[in-house]
Amino acid sequence: MNGPIVWYPGHMAKARRQLQASLSEVDAVIEILDARLPLSSRNPDFASLFGAKPCLTLLNKSALADEKREQSFIHKLEREGRRVLAVDCKAYRNIARVTPALRELVEEKLARDAAKGLTRPLRVMVVGITNVGKSTFINTYTKTKKAKAEDRPGVTREQRWIASPYGVELLDTPGLLWHKFDDPAVGIKLACTGAIRDEILDLYSLSHELLGMLAQSYPALLEARYGIQIASGDSIGDIFEAIARRRGFLRAGGEIDEERTAAVLLDEFRGGRIGRITLD
Repeated sequence: MNGPIVWYPGHMAKARRQLQASLSEVDAVIEILDARLPLSSRNPDFASLFGAKPCLTLLNKSALADEKREQSFIHKLEREGRRVLAVDCKAYRNIARVTPALRELVEEKLARDAAKGLTRPLRVMVVGITNVGKSTFINTYTKTKKAKAEDRPGVTREQRWIASPYGVELLDTPGLLWHKFDDPAVGIKLACTGAIRDEILDLYSLSHELLGMLAQSYPALLEARYGIQIASGDSIGDIFEAIARRRGFLRAGGEIDEERTAAVLLDEFRGGRIGRITLD
């Protein structure tokens, strides 16, 4: 990639202010991370934003992530004092465990309310960076379609309360990135998963970055998906061209269609069709 990736549209500054203003209204926070990027999809600003609020961390899209590496990341986050669940909305994995986990986090408050004869829904803010599946999680958990969910970043622009059948109200919030990625690799990984708008990216270069990570960590998945053989001396360009030719992505004269090949690589990674992969 030519230079670091930077994407911080104006509405995110407003979203940050709204998050801070709404904290006094909530009992707890659900932070959603991308299970394929359990470290890179953490907004470093959230630690100071949420302070002492009880927080449940969800590794979403876990059906797309490397199963063997998932547990090691869960243990790492738990050692930091987090309560962590790996969930997947499409597979409905561990969604039923969210309510008990929330109630465990705020059990002292629930006990105080019960002693006073108070009964009211738990109010929980759902936060995360762009395109980690916050709105999809909310729709799955609440059994509604009230949160606007699309497979592209920056769809949710305003906060909205949505009730669930479990005595929990969820506050849907806009995805919030941070101003600058100190490690350029973080921006590249986020772009590969679709957390940054494709329109501002050089997708050809991004596909080569992705292919480099996959060739290093998951060569067998690439070989199986695209019917190629990766030799020790192959460059990323060699592998890219082999995939293009194997798929028949050629222009007149036999030149490879770089744009189409890049788009397919990114799309198939994001959709889990290459395999279960963790980039962190």
